Amino acid sequence: MGDAIFKQRSGFLGVGIVAKCGVLTPEQLVGLAELARNVDCRYLKLTTRQTLIFVIPEERLDDLRKGIAALDLKIGVFGEIVRNVKACAGNKDLCQRSLSDVFSLGSKIQEQFMNRPTPCDFKISLAGCHRGCTDPLCADYGIIATGSDTYNVYLGGRGGSRKPIHARQIATGINGEGVISLLDFILDRYAALAQPRERICNTIARIGLEAFLPPEDFLQRYRPPEEDDFLKFAGF
Repeated sequence: MGDAIFKQRSGFLGVGIVAKCGVLTPEQLVGLAELARNVDCRYLKLTTRQTLIFVIPEERLDDLRKGIAALDLKIGVFGEIVRNVKACAGNKDLCQRSLSDVFSLGSKIQEQFMNRPTPCDFKISLAGCHRGCTDPLCADYGIIATGSDTYNVYLGGRGGSRKPIHARQIATGINGEGVISLLDFILDRYAALAQPRERICNTIARIGLEAFLPPEDFLQRYRPPEEDDFLKFAGF
């Protein structure tokens, strides 16, 4: 595991830059343009994981590191770790179809979990509605908003493969806090049960999904009270 820096056949370096779920401020965008010129960047490439690749001469890497840090951005991570979070433009400012603020949730998850060691690379994807623009069913841990701060969670997807796998649902109707607590639970189980360099979909295929399912009372604490329970509480 380490930084997302890859030497190309041309001799240049490809360096992945991570923002909060792919969203940049105008100041960061202007700063990146100036930085690209200053470090003799040959190309800039947007990726499907919402990162920005700088293709630069190897000797300019230190200058790029300093410039990225000054813009409050990060060089991406790669290897047996939790990767940067992929999330749709899911809040009231960025998408009219969004059912919940998945941008804020995704940013929080990225800050808390990115670069955490795992048996194999672990990808997280959030979508603000059923359209699933960010391919949550092709992620190791996929989240789809179903309402205001309610989410369904899916586990064990794999895209970008000759044998893609759809993730399977493991939780319904939990809130953002529950999404984070469940992720922590899953990562602990994954670390305990997986073989070295075994993708979580392969661990599930080997030992079964049940080994990753939390107790029902674990999930229930993160669900809104049922309407009948609310009526009883209100005295009706």
